[in-house]
Amino acid sequence: MSEHFTDRIIDLGQQKNSRLVLGFDPVYSKLPAAITEQKHLNDELDSEASLDAIMEFGRKVFKLTADHVVAVKMNIAFFERYLWDGLDAFYSLIQEAKALGLPVIADAKLCDIGSTADSYAQGLLADPAFVNMEDLAGPDAITVTPYCGLEGVQPFIDIAQQQNKGVFVLVRSSNPSGADIQDFTDASGKRFFEHVAEQVASWASASSLIGEHGFSSVGMVVGATKPDDLQLLRERYPKISLLAPGFGAQGGTAANCVGGFRSDGIGTLVSSSRSIIYAFDRPEYVELFSGDWEAAIQRAAADMQKEINEALAARATG
Repeated sequence: MSEHFTDRIIDLGQQKNSRLVLGFDPVYSKLPAAITEQKHLNDELDSEASLDAIMEFGRKVFKLTADHVVAVKMNIAFFERYLWDGLDAFYSLIQEAKALGLPVIADAKLCDIGSTADSYAQGLLADPAFVNMEDLAGPDAITVTPYCGLEGVQPFIDIAQQQNKGVFVLVRSSNPSGADIQDFTDASGKRFFEHVAEQVASWASASSLIGEHGFSSVGMVVGATKPDDLQLLRERYPKISLLAPGFGAQGGTAANCVGGFRSDGIGTLVSSSRSIIYAFDRPEYVELFSGDWEAAIQRAAADMQKEINEALAARATG
């Protein structure tokens, strides 16, 4: 398999016939009762019990969905609230996912000036350089915010290039209030997110960043709730891989996402979090599986994979 990050993801997607990314944003109170009611895990206010429950849940969810997703997007905020124990759990689950052959995208949306960004890149993207951590792998990619310009993103690009990893730069978020900033228009009619996209495309254009499938290892985050903008950015930037969060619970649909794909069905990773990991609470799966939370999660991932593929097939047939 190729060493280039985007090539690896595309190759994996073609093997599995999937473009789906599992978003993992765990909240203890939403975990299945079958986990939280276990005596040693039944204490939300005890950090060790909470994290042990989250770890057990994560390991099972990764195994249940591994055949249907091409990567896991782990949001570090849901671990940082547990302080140092949370970071230990975060990295432990990265190892669990990678052991199943699932690349990990660290969803951190970092942004800072160059010297601080360099430390962020070393700590949250790079594989550890310390000799006592040589068996510990960092994530395969990371999300960053471009508000500090290239100075704040370049350290991540450098690590990505050196260690065959990926960077996804936030361009168009999936939340409604993001438009208050991202839709700001200059005198020429260009929206702010379009200006940001131009910058990111220039940062991603170096030939050394382009893989065999024609995509850069530097991509853009563009919400699945913004179908017109997904299509617009795909048409403008054919070498940019798009990460589209917001499929499912946030309102994004498979039909919303198809404009982000090239005609050959690659180029966008569609991420869903709550609609998969908490599928056991969704009425259709409650009725179908009668409390079998594992079956509900596995079916939800399979269903979302199928929805995306069917939407792409419908587009191809016109």
